[in-house]
Amino acid sequence: MKPVICFITDRRRFGDAWESTMIDRVRTAARAGVHLIQVRERDLEGGPLARLTERCVEAVHGTHARVVVNDRLDVALAAGAHGVHLRGDSMDASRARRLAPAGFLIGRSVHGVDEAVGTGASGSVDYLICGTVFQTTSKPGGAPAGLDQLAAVAAATTVPVLAIGGMSPRRAADVARTGAAGLAAIGLFSDCAVEALHDIVEQIVFAFDTLGRLP
Repeated sequence: MKPVICFITDRRRFGDAWESTMIDRVRTAARAGVHLIQVRERDLEGGPLARLTERCVEAVHGTHARVVVNDRLDVALAAGAHGVHLRGDSMDASRARRLAPAGFLIGRSVHGVDEAVGTGASGSVDYLICGTVFQTTSKPGGAPAGLDQLAAVAAATTVPVLAIGGMSPRRAADVARTGAAGLAAIGLFSDCAVEALHDIVEQIVFAFDTLGRLP
């Protein structure tokens, strides 16, 4: 099974001159085979966030990657993004679908089976992100949901489920065996050398394609 791979941005990981570095990272990730770029800069005002999103859309041009904006449907539409990723406590996905053009991607974060079933039943979302699966520095202190919870969510809905939280190529096979469709990560794609992105994507694909089928 070919995994869906999502790179979630965090500009704070790229230092003071973060913008050019982050755009280069987005461009390289898209060319390495990452499918989704989620612009997750929740404290940016609408104008700067829209300009950043526009640059990300330009950076993935000519690849199969798509850019989605975390929570801000208005910014996603204004900046020409390919979709929006809604938080669990955000606007209803059905309302977002009514406001969005044809082909617009809508994802949502879920944390358990009930949320996944309720969200998936509306037919308004294209994918779900479930976590936190493993302990992660991005969300310190929270108890990880674990692989069993991820498997339960994946089994409860026909919507593709991406795992998040502590993702690594080494853990990709375990994620694949739960029935998840792929994974999403911040640090995995932000904290490595940019030259390592191709290898990381290849390792994840190999884990899903080959190792994920092994008992």
